[in-house]
Amino acid sequence: MRARILDPETRKWWTLGAVAFGLFMIMLDNTVVNVALPAIQEDLGADLSELEWIVTGYALTFAALMLSGGKLADLLGRRLIFVVGLAIFTASSLACGLADSGEMLIGARIVQGAGAALMNPATLSIISATFPTHQRGMAIGIWAGVAALALAIGPLVGGLLTEHASWHWIFFINIPVGVLAIAASFLLIDESRDTSENQRLDLPGLLSSAIGLFSLTYALIEGNTYGWTSARIVISFVVAAVSLVTFVLLERNQRTPMLDLSLFRNRTFAGANAVMLLVALAMFGVFFFVSLYMQNILGYSAVQAGAAFLPMTLLIVLIAPLAGRTSDRFGSRWLMGAGMTLLAIQLFYFSRLGVHESYWALLPAMLIGGVGMACVMTPSAAAAMSGVPIDKAGVGSAVLNSARQVGGSVGIALIGAIIAHEAGARRTPEAFVDGFSTALVVASLIALAGAGLAILVVRAPRRAESVEPVSELAA
Repeated sequence: MRARILDPETRKWWTLGAVAFGLFMIMLDNTVVNVALPAIQEDLGADLSELEWIVTGYALTFAALMLSGGKLADLLGRRLIFVVGLAIFTASSLACGLADSGEMLIGARIVQGAGAALMNPATLSIISATFPTHQRGMAIGIWAGVAALALAIGPLVGGLLTEHASWHWIFFINIPVGVLAIAASFLLIDESRDTSENQRLDLPGLLSSAIGLFSLTYALIEGNTYGWTSARIVISFVVAAVSLVTFVLLERNQRTPMLDLSLFRNRTFAGANAVMLLVALAMFGVFFFVSLYMQNILGYSAVQAGAAFLPMTLLIVLIAPLAGRTSDRFGSRWLMGAGMTLLAIQLFYFSRLGVHESYWALLPAMLIGGVGMACVMTPSAAAAMSGVPIDKAGVGSAVLNSARQVGGSVGIALIGAIIAHEAGARRTPEAFVDGFSTALVVASLIALAGAGLAILVVRAPRRAESVEPVSELAA
């Protein structure tokens, strides 16, 4: 049953608002916790390993269950899975806020990651099922802008809540937001699902993909901690390789696979996912280590470091919808190529900075990066989703988000490894900056490779392509 409160043209924008509301909450939780870790450590008596798992436990389940979340959304209903994910996320946020030990907080964060993995693919697939092709890029631009805003203000919000209330409130704040998002979902989002014949739950595919992505992400996150040749990390990589190869073999021989591998025959879908992986590989580690650079080298507080990213974030929020609208009209590849080139320039600029810099020296790179990220993220998502049939939108979205998540994990591990190698036994600000400079040059080259890939592989969608109306997809 669907309530007809608004006309269809107005309703779809309210649908976007409801989806963005839930998306904002889960993306905020990616970064809001980091600045509260010292307060959590003092209050709960957590050791360093527990602090790491408070962050990585969320990231691991988020990445491992993303494909499963996308398939369940297509199979059982995108609104249903979005709401189930919201409910899990909201309830586990309450558990996080009430946690009185490190173990309880880690467990609740792992459940939070599972809720986010159900929600995130559903957000993009709902947009794809709601908006026609000629408006989808702009809608995805707003979606990307909301995600960027949440990621960037997370450290600022976390710092303010921790300093003026307590760390518990970085989780309690999710509860009213989650309840409102659930109510808005039922009012404003129409149900849609994959209506093709013989659909069923691919349990072997779900299990093998989850184990493979979990093991891969774990190895990438913990490689620098335990050593890349340690038994723990080598075994994790082996388990990941065996599980993912098993997953591919299973999907090739399934009558109704969880992931239709024929999607990758579409050059635009494959290319857009590769570019998303490369931009995450180049940029996510930079965000992490630039924050450390500002706090540990330049002496910024956590709140100041969070605020320093705001010019970049505001540009992403402002330009992402415009980039999406432009990609609707002219295609994505040249925007993606230009954006990746700007990111390469930003990264090379950052590599020239030293241990005694003012914020005015950082600002040009922030501005260049804001324009570059907006020109890459939105058109990449629009290009990838344009290459996916609407009935497979949940899985297509999950692949895109998995590429971003895995790329980000690799990026953090890669930059951390380069810094550690270059610095050696030195523990000085100069050693960190020397290693970071080398890592940034490598990241700049990765971004340039992404620019070339986008221009060579991604193609504009055919103008004749159109989206089936949601009413035909709904249950």
